[in-house]
Amino acid sequence: MSLMGECPECAADVTLPDDAMDGEIVQCPECGVELEVTSLEPPTLELAPEEEEDWGE
Repeated sequence: MSLMGECPECAADVTLPDDAMDGEIVQCPECGVELEVTSLEPPTLELAPEEEEDWGE
């Protein structure tokens, strides 16, 4: 049975992979936003943090 989470951006159902782990990044099939799995029980998704450019520093 697949785990389902809810997109915090558009409230769509997001199916998580069977081997999903905390901290994994998944994409919402409806709005395309990247989401971070913050919990598996219950399945909880939050907007993924944006990667900052390091500009070679």
